[in-house]
Amino acid sequence: MVTILKQMLDLYECKTLEDEKNAVKEIMQEIALAGLAKSDFFKKCAFYGGTALRIFYGLERFSEDLDFTLLTTDEHFSLEPYYSFIQNTVESLGLRFEIYEKEKQGSSTIKSAFLKGNAKEHYLIFYPNSRLSSLIQSGEKIQIKFEIDLDPPSFASTELKYRLLPYPYQVRIYDKPSLFAGKIHAIIARNWKTRVKGRDFYDYVFYLATNTPVNLIHLEARLKQTNSIDPDLSLTIESLKKMLYQRFAEIDFDAVKKDVYPFIKDVHQLDLWSVSFFQSITEGLSTVDSSSRRDE
Repeated sequence: MVTILKQMLDLYECKTLEDEKNAVKEIMQEIALAGLAKSDFFKKCAFYGGTALRIFYGLERFSEDLDFTLLTTDEHFSLEPYYSFIQNTVESLGLRFEIYEKEKQGSSTIKSAFLKGNAKEHYLIFYPNSRLSSLIQSGEKIQIKFEIDLDPPSFASTELKYRLLPYPYQVRIYDKPSLFAGKIHAIIARNWKTRVKGRDFYDYVFYLATNTPVNLIHLEARLKQTNSIDPDLSLTIESLKKMLYQRFAEIDFDAVKKDVYPFIKDVHQLDLWSVSFFQSITEGLSTVDSSSRRDE
């Protein structure tokens, strides 16, 4: 058990207490995924979002939550039958976490649950010889949030991905163009109020830097589901670019940088971030050929 955790920790180069805490959280994320993979969860659901991008596609920033979506709409879907699979996997590695579900508010189609354990106790399991454990408060918690969308937009594509630790397991995940569609939707439609989510912009740069095309028909479905575009509009790559140019012109990029600093190691890569930078790189945005899937 300790050997498996050590194998997973050996993949990290931690220099600070925050690095070590993030490594523990990420390992717990993978343990939870391995637990879910022992059930039929990934026959009904797909993994997506920033953590999916980090674990399976190499995104170089820490991501806090595990985001899932049903493959088909089911407002009565429950996470509870899958708790035991996660719990058993966690306990098999000598760890103690509890799972609890957050009561759904109003008419939201997002269901949430949390995996929670004592931070100091588990820090000592992962880092038995560390001198930094004294800096962790006795009541501090490690908390992993799960969210699942019960009403998924149409036309996403998925693929199967594999990991070897803590045990070999298989996950159904949105492919990169469909993940990119979700990220662009967040940039266009997210209501940031007083706090811009800089991680959205970091991921946007990552997708473009890795030459990822966007699943345009899936993005159109997402935007229409949230009433972010006219329901009669047929989205094109050129109309999408115009929407993004306008959105970037509205953004305070100093606030964007401030939000993303805690999640990355090299903050100097953000020096170029500005309205003109994001508008310029958007010129390289491309799309997959999804016209054949419009009538699926």
